[in-house]
Amino acid sequence: MTTADLVFTHGPVHTGDPARTRASSLAVTGERITAVGHDEVRELIGPRTDVIDLRGKLLLPGFQDAHIHAVYGGLELAECDLTGALEVDAYLRRVREFADDHPESTWITGGGWSMESFEGGLPSRHLLDAVVPDRPVYLVNRDHHGAWANTRALELAGLTRNTPDPADGRIEREEDGTPSGVLQEGATGLVARLVPARTAADRLDGLLRAQRLLHSLGITGWQDALLGEFNGQPDPSDAYLAAARAGTLTARVNGALWWDRGRGADQIPELVSRRAELNHGRFRAGSVKIMQDGIAENFTAAMTTPYLDGCGCATANRGLSFVDPVELRSYVTALDALDFQVHFHALGDRAVREALDAIEAARTANGRRATRHHLAHLQVVHPDDIPRFAQLGAIANIQPLWAAHEPQMDELTIPFLGPERATWQYPFGSLLRAGATLAAGSDWSVSSPDPLAGIHVAVNRKEPGAADAPVFLPEQRLDLATAIAAYTAGSAHVNGLDEAGTLRPGHLADLVVLDRDIFTAPAEEIHTARVLRTYVGGALVHSAA
Repeated sequence: MTTADLVFTHGPVHTGDPARTRASSLAVTGERITAVGHDEVRELIGPRTDVIDLRGKLLLPGFQDAHIHAVYGGLELAECDLTGALEVDAYLRRVREFADDHPESTWITGGGWSMESFEGGLPSRHLLDAVVPDRPVYLVNRDHHGAWANTRALELAGLTRNTPDPADGRIEREEDGTPSGVLQEGATGLVARLVPARTAADRLDGLLRAQRLLHSLGITGWQDALLGEFNGQPDPSDAYLAAARAGTLTARVNGALWWDRGRGADQIPELVSRRAELNHGRFRAGSVKIMQDGIAENFTAAMTTPYLDGCGCATANRGLSFVDPVELRSYVTALDALDFQVHFHALGDRAVREALDAIEAARTANGRRATRHHLAHLQVVHPDDIPRFAQLGAIANIQPLWAAHEPQMDELTIPFLGPERATWQYPFGSLLRAGATLAAGSDWSVSSPDPLAGIHVAVNRKEPGAADAPVFLPEQRLDLATAIAAYTAGSAHVNGLDEAGTLRPGHLADLVVLDRDIFTAPAEEIHTARVLRTYVGGALVHSAA
């Protein structure tokens, strides 16, 4: 009898396999799981078997992130990091300290600031001028749909009161029309194009830095949601290809090639060529990312009815559809026929409907194909469109961390959606009950990449640590097993990894060990669990100190 290379004993083991959801032992030989069960698995232990006594700690399938910007996130870890702070003084202190510590930097870049920290969600250039007057400063906000610049950066970009807004964005302005320092959506590129380009070595360092962090959170694979140049950001594809060829890419990665919304179907042959080129080892690029709208907080998410103003009256603004919805149907049909998966950014209910209409057009023209199209974010979904996900085989790619009461939701979103539409937000439970397949992701570096934090919010509909906060739309809560499945089997399905996401014989040994069994602990404590070990293909890629 062949003995195993690795055996876990004295579980629990949460398999994610409906046929046997719980076990106590698991064996791995090479890259694959060879047995799941109980005491009988110990028969595979030989003199060279590495035996891990779980001692009641929980073994799970490795987490996968279905929507992440790993290279960008890794790069930002080395820049001026404003994440975690909320006070304006704290932001300015970090900017000043970073500038002092990096006198050689011609630009001060970074980000992570929250709109909720500023009146109306809009900081001023003058605040940055007070701490860094002599060098340009460019800081993206936490959702990466806007940026905060100082006067020097605006001057270098040639932005004045006479500069028109780009078609896909907005320059926020002072009373006399002078740019105020905040750039929304496509307008960010007006300044971002001047930021010194990161080198290929920088991008590779960023990827490897991100990979270490993600493995420490139990993440074994992901879908990078933007491979291509966008608003001055460099294409991270070369970093993935370099790491894959060097054997340093330990995660399994599917990349989503950026759809240039300023072009049309003429770019499809280029996407086909890039898909062939970007395919080595654990890296491939079989998806196309179409960003259909913006975000609700800056009123660029595409809605079926207008936003409200501060007094609760309807405005003339229904947000932006970045791709003409009629043309979108033909583009998606063509991509589907070429076996591309389409990864939609669809946040407002109109954008969701336009994406579903495009998938329906592709299904009608091409029949059912195994392309696994998915819609990410899904902040506002019209109730009429909930059943269409299952009907069309469209996957709901959720970012659970956002589905909670917090200032950006309560002050900058709900009042401008109105009472009825606000109840259509992040309808995880409704999608599940209607038969939709759920996948999950973080959108890091927009928000934390920690799957346990996302699972916590999906189950509790409260931010981690906010025990006294009201539950955000309690009928949309998920049970723990379903939330875990979204971060494992669901995201593995989106990423085309049918041999991952559940623990069963023959599947890839992508595994994570937690420090406790979160199924037996109170739901409000899910976020306190920590990852002890992460394995990809049976190889240990992270071990906690």
